[in-house]
Amino acid sequence: MFFKEKIGVQSVRLAIGMLGLIGAQAIAQEQPIVQRVEITGSAIKRIQREGALPVQVISKETIARTGATTVSDLVQKLPAMQGFTIEAIAAGTNSGGRTTASIHDLGGAYTLVLLNGRRMAPLEDSGSSVNLNSIPLSAVERVEVLTDGASALYGADAIAGVINFILKKNYQGVAIDAGYVHPEHEGGKSANVSVTAGFGDFDTNGYNVLMTYRHDEQEQLKAPQRRFAKTAYIPFEHDGVKYIYDRTSTSAAPANATVSFVNPAVNKAIGFNPFQKANGKCAELNVTYLSNDALTNFCSFDFAATVEIIPESKRDTFFTSGRIKLGENATAFADLSLGRFDLTARIAPNPVGVSIPKGTALYNQYIQPNLTPEQQTNATGAVAQFRAVDWGTRDSQTITDVRHLVAGVEAAAYGWDFNSAVTLSKYKINEKYDGGYMLNTEFRAMLTNRTFDPFAPAGSQTDATKQLIQNSLFKGSIREAYSDMKGFDVRGSREVFALPGGSASVAVGADYRELNQVLNASEAAKNGTIYAFSAPAEFDYTRDSTGAFAELAMPVLKNLEMTAAVRWDKYSAVKDARANREVGESQDASTYKLTARYSPTQQILLRASYGTGFRVANQSQIASPIVSAGVTSGSYVCPASLESENAGFCRPGRQQYDVKRGGNSQLNPEESEQYTLGFRIEPSNSVTFGADLWDVRMTNQVSSVSEVQAFGDPVKFRELFSTHINPATGEQKWAYLIAPINIGRSHYRGIDWDFTVGEKYSFGKFSLNVNGTHMLKANYTTPGTDNVWTDSMDRYGINDAVTFRNLARFTAALDSGKMVNSFTLNYRNGYTDAPATPYNVATKANITTPIRLEVPSYVTVDYQGKYFITNKWDVRLGIKNLMDKEPSLSLRTSSGHQVGYDPRYADTMGRTLYLNTSYTF
Repeated sequence: MFFKEKIGVQSVRLAIGMLGLIGAQAIAQEQPIVQRVEITGSAIKRIQREGALPVQVISKETIARTGATTVSDLVQKLPAMQGFTIEAIAAGTNSGGRTTASIHDLGGAYTLVLLNGRRMAPLEDSGSSVNLNSIPLSAVERVEVLTDGASALYGADAIAGVINFILKKNYQGVAIDAGYVHPEHEGGKSANVSVTAGFGDFDTNGYNVLMTYRHDEQEQLKAPQRRFAKTAYIPFEHDGVKYIYDRTSTSAAPANATVSFVNPAVNKAIGFNPFQKANGKCAELNVTYLSNDALTNFCSFDFAATVEIIPESKRDTFFTSGRIKLGENATAFADLSLGRFDLTARIAPNPVGVSIPKGTALYNQYIQPNLTPEQQTNATGAVAQFRAVDWGTRDSQTITDVRHLVAGVEAAAYGWDFNSAVTLSKYKINEKYDGGYMLNTEFRAMLTNRTFDPFAPAGSQTDATKQLIQNSLFKGSIREAYSDMKGFDVRGSREVFALPGGSASVAVGADYRELNQVLNASEAAKNGTIYAFSAPAEFDYTRDSTGAFAELAMPVLKNLEMTAAVRWDKYSAVKDARANREVGESQDASTYKLTARYSPTQQILLRASYGTGFRVANQSQIASPIVSAGVTSGSYVCPASLESENAGFCRPGRQQYDVKRGGNSQLNPEESEQYTLGFRIEPSNSVTFGADLWDVRMTNQVSSVSEVQAFGDPVKFRELFSTHINPATGEQKWAYLIAPINIGRSHYRGIDWDFTVGEKYSFGKFSLNVNGTHMLKANYTTPGTDNVWTDSMDRYGINDAVTFRNLARFTAALDSGKMVNSFTLNYRNGYTDAPATPYNVATKANITTPIRLEVPSYVTVDYQGKYFITNKWDVRLGIKNLMDKEPSLSLRTSSGHQVGYDPRYADTMGRTLYLNTSYTF
């Protein structure tokens, strides 16, 4: 492996040198003098044209043609994007509907998102990732996507590449935009309206002020409103065998009961459903649990019918920008972006444990009669596994507030172009519970007084009890958290000396940032006000970073340019204000990048790059204490090795186990080496074709052992198992720990390609654009190792995700003057699904050898027609998913509460009509 890696590095260095050698023998073509601008991936102002780095530019018209209503909707549909976080995971997590970008499946933590070339405050609970929902779409003029590492210019987090949102400026007039989205099937409607106004011409008046405001509303899409999502109890057929995929939950209504005995190593706990014992069948909304064994006879609750596919949300964004000339060669500027994102996610009613002590009325009525005389003697008590259906769904409202201010000066003096600015950026969330959670004192009183019966069917309570239920609902905040980033940067560029191809240019710069990340749990969350609730871990972390870079662009010949960049960064230790200590140590890293661009003719461009990168662990990964973090995604039989240690900590049968999460103060920076080799060919003014081979190797990656691995080899990963005491019942059971370590390695490689043709005819201009990504490698070491390799290429991997070998987008458009018609085809190849052990209908048991479904390729077709009513008023009418393609069956067990499909890889809305109109005054 070491020899192969060295060959790859030497090949790129040789390619860069070959470009120089070939270019020395070529004859240059004169280039016209045009305005120099700064392009993402370089700090040197230059002529805006194809450069040595692969930068995809998405124009304002292209954005509109996609029919995207949000920034995340736009970015996540690009073929180069894989491995991002979608809004739908808000159903079942505390994400607040965050969405991220991920270039080439390397992950959101390795993709740097910029606003007008500068960083934004990252997500409080996701390290360096930026929530795309905080960016105002109505203010975006274009998007530049650099699909190559850029740590040598931007510092940490840019290993996969950079997405730079360029916002509007020097706008005059007033524009009103409005849109409405209506799915053909029930649920999921949305609407938006925006107003943009600008006055002052910067070139003639010396100033310009721009303001834009946008409001969006999204209606919830409930799981029962789509055929593929309405149940967690799914019959299907595979290779001629009939199965049932059962993801229902043993937290049921009426409750299941688990009974414990003295000497649990000999007398193992048993489980049953008292209602089923008395009536011979499970109650409504429940089914017989298909993973029952000799010790259990549970009913299970079909929770999938109560969750959402898409949560309800409202979004308000405001952006204003001002620019004023301070003289002939200086400009002052300020950009302010404000946003509020209000999302309410609703998931299944609360699964809670209720302690049923021996000898109580509930025990005597429901538990004692279902035990043998010997069991009655040896029993120590019972726990009801209860689903609080009568309290309604768990409704979590998350309000996200974003403030991003950049103020600075651009100037030209002494041959230098300077740019310096101060950045104040804050990302804040407030998570509130608005339904489904119980007040501790009131709920316990209902149990004590027998005014509520957990073993009674849902909906059978008396009117008096229903009123008590309403009075026992908790409504209020559980946590507030924010990321507050303050920064200052300065950079300058100038021409320095003459070369045969023109003047060499240099850029130098430095920046300083301080990031404060805080989470405060509410008093209600901490003082036991909420029944069976573990408060989130509070923290107050601060870390600062300092960086400096230099970049040199050398036009060796008229048709050959070579660039070298180097950067140094230093990060302080994490200051933990709550513990009054510093965690970890200060860390520094140096990175560099070499690029070459060669044009043997005006129609051909060859380019190459080689560079290094790094990423520091986020503050929570370093400093977080061990805290409760929910339950496992899957259900597991208690491992034999843990059972032999203490069988009393085991759960009967196959069930979910508690999860804990913590940090590691010894984490070091992750490192990368990467290269690109590419070409662009333009045989005519109407045809362009290009491709870029890219390769990224990462070492020292922060990883953790997955739950599947831990439960699969509990002896090897024994240190990851401890116990957890349930705050509601006091029972102590085994729990699995997620903790980060520096051990992972990965190797990703692929080809980004595109083809564009445009021809004018008598009836209009026809254009075809095809672009895609072809993955060649997606290898990574299994969590907890640095030498056991696996991959997720076209199969559901142990990282609970798929890397698709081929993603492509085809857009054909006909512009006939007042009317523009376009069709877009989106392609994603098929893959091998997650392994699963479903219930075999014939044998009446869960299979022991996992099966893996083959999920077919997924293709959708979109249409849009744009009509110019006047030169100031246009209307767009479009249909997304024209063929009403549904998601395919998937037996995965991760990423939220949705069951039977994967919302990351398919359109869950179905055929959808949208209408947009824009009027300019």
